[in-house]
Amino acid sequence: MHWFFALPGIFLLGSLFALAAPSACSAQPPSLTLWYDRPATDAMTEALPIGNGRMGGLLFGGLDDDRIVLNEDSLWTGDANPSGDYDTMGAYQRFGTLRILLPGHQAATAYRRDLDIGDALAHVRYTFHGVSYHREYFVSHPDQALVVHLTADKPGAYTGSILLEDAHSGQVTATQNSLTIAGALSNGMQYEGQVRVLSDGGVTQAGQGKVDFRGCNSLTLLVVLGTSYVMDPARSYSGENPHARVARQLQQAAHKSYQALFQAHVRDYRSLFDRVSLELGTTPEDRRALPSDKRKALAADGGDPEIEALLFQYGRYLLISSSRPGALPANLQGLWNDSNDPPWHSDYHANINIEMNYWPAEVANLSECALPFLDLVESQRPAWRAATASAPEYRLDSGKPVRGFALRTSHNITGGMGWQWDKTANAWYCRHFWEHYAFTDDRAFLRKTAYPLLKETCAFWEDHLKTLPDGRLVVPQGWSPEHGPVEDGVSYNQQIVWDLFQNTVAASEVLGVDADYRARIRALRDRLVAPKIGRWGQLQEWMEDVDDPQDHHRHTSHLFAVYPGDQISIATSPALAEAARVSLRARGDTGDVREWSFAWRTALYARLHAGNDAHRQIEHLLMDRNTCPNFFGLHPPMQIDGNFGITAGIAEMLLQSHEGEINLLPALPDAWPSGSVRGLVARGNFTVGMTWNQHALQTASITSNKGGLCLLKNPQFAHPGTVTITSQDQRVQRTARADTIRLSTQAGHTYLIEVNAPITPR
Repeated sequence: MHWFFALPGIFLLGSLFALAAPSACSAQPPSLTLWYDRPATDAMTEALPIGNGRMGGLLFGGLDDDRIVLNEDSLWTGDANPSGDYDTMGAYQRFGTLRILLPGHQAATAYRRDLDIGDALAHVRYTFHGVSYHREYFVSHPDQALVVHLTADKPGAYTGSILLEDAHSGQVTATQNSLTIAGALSNGMQYEGQVRVLSDGGVTQAGQGKVDFRGCNSLTLLVVLGTSYVMDPARSYSGENPHARVARQLQQAAHKSYQALFQAHVRDYRSLFDRVSLELGTTPEDRRALPSDKRKALAADGGDPEIEALLFQYGRYLLISSSRPGALPANLQGLWNDSNDPPWHSDYHANINIEMNYWPAEVANLSECALPFLDLVESQRPAWRAATASAPEYRLDSGKPVRGFALRTSHNITGGMGWQWDKTANAWYCRHFWEHYAFTDDRAFLRKTAYPLLKETCAFWEDHLKTLPDGRLVVPQGWSPEHGPVEDGVSYNQQIVWDLFQNTVAASEVLGVDADYRARIRALRDRLVAPKIGRWGQLQEWMEDVDDPQDHHRHTSHLFAVYPGDQISIATSPALAEAARVSLRARGDTGDVREWSFAWRTALYARLHAGNDAHRQIEHLLMDRNTCPNFFGLHPPMQIDGNFGITAGIAEMLLQSHEGEINLLPALPDAWPSGSVRGLVARGNFTVGMTWNQHALQTASITSNKGGLCLLKNPQFAHPGTVTITSQDQRVQRTARADTIRLSTQAGHTYLIEVNAPITPR
């Protein structure tokens, strides 16, 4: 089978064969803005997040004292710890705080604070003493700097101070128009941050740990942060002192005009964000006029499709802002953290959380944003192998350790692990490597990176699986996170190992290698204890039929095979899919269910083609108990995986490609009768756009970047003689079964499907 890499060029619906690359002059809908009528008072729940993948800021938008919490993704305490001791695993740290002091401005009026996720720009606007003030904030990926631009409509209006506060014990120095903090953490990691204050008019002067300014027309602040961390186990993850790099990056940014910095940032960001657009309907004007926190609360009761589209795009914004190639992956809080003792260490949780962070990367056309996660896994494997080899539970009868590696439920960036073993996390991580190949068709990546990892992880399971008396294989002493007893044959574990073996067999076939090995892994796969239907029609969570229909636990671990896996589906195993539906509905929407739980349930219901049930989960997620005023997920406390998971879940409602065909609008809810989407990605080398009206597909555009067979599925295709398919050079007749179109596509060609079928009554 051929797979797909999403190119920046996207087919635009309404222009039959136009391939348009994103540009700085393109426009996203105005609904892609979060706005508020007051400054933030809490960093993690109200402040607005900006970032470039490596550096981030949380913006309070204060009047007389504007604070920006600063983060750099590699500032971690802790170290490698094979014993799994939380005290030595450490935690993600706050870097410091930038403060803009403007005495007297607390009396301002006409205040507005906003974040435009279409351009990754935040703003503060207000009026004070008859002067209109404006601040603009962004973090540039091309220039690796956080930028703040302060302007006013009257000359000489700015007088105040800039302060840079260290979150640890580093020294703060002020020289001329610059501030610097530098220090080292207890584990030896060195860090440095520099700020340059550039003024138009007026005067600036360095003081005690601050830069004062008086009578300035405008100000531009440049912030650059760095640490000595390197993602290299051979160097014990320790690199050079960051001073030279930070100074060079700041100097390069300072030589550019604000307009040049701004344009480079917007152009770079839009090259990613503009790949996908989504319209789910129009919100009434009285709702549109409300600040975003009030509007979000009302949206939990339905009736605001623009907020739901914003929620989808917000996940994409956050992923671009917290996970770019060369940086570290998004953690439990993404990139943003205001504490040196954050909840759950702001670490990487391997039993759902980091995996959910990366569910949207491929389907939402941000494939390169998955690379930091894959790179981190590669960098940690030597330490994870050593920890596994030293663990008594991973010893063979001969006394030798198992091959490969296992993972604990949490880990850091320097080989350290914390809370208890999550045995099948190694295989779950492997799914992301396979999916990256499946969406990119990067066979060099499959051959050099993904397939060796799959084989190493299979070796672990060849050594560690337990044989039952009847010859079937089970994961010994596993767990259904974070729920139930530790015992053999837990469904969650069985499904994930099946997924690993299935994808390894597929990878071997694609590469045309290891035929004998492939047969052995296939045989092991077929001996695994398989999913079973229990006494009340449920998909069993454990090997024995002991599930409680009144169990409303937040986790749905035993439904991995439905999503993100594909062992169970409507098309291939309808009885098991129905059992999964029974289990999911029994779990319910209340009680212990958390923000990320609703995101997972959205995707699960979508895979079960239950659009209204999926939409109900979106409404639950928008409740104030599940999302913060700044739209961050609220566990509580704040964590970010639900923001990413809901983006993936909404994508699954509109497009699925896990059953060997591209299913268009498989779980469209009643709440979205008309709409459009452009730029979603399907397995099989295709970028997809669609329009629909009265719940029926009208048009679809399919761009084939690699060529090959394309199967398109939608109920509207079942009406004979009502589908027209056009490409650049041919008119194609639909074939195969009634609700499926079979296309033999050419690389680089776009195909437009126009549906003239009568709308089927719902």
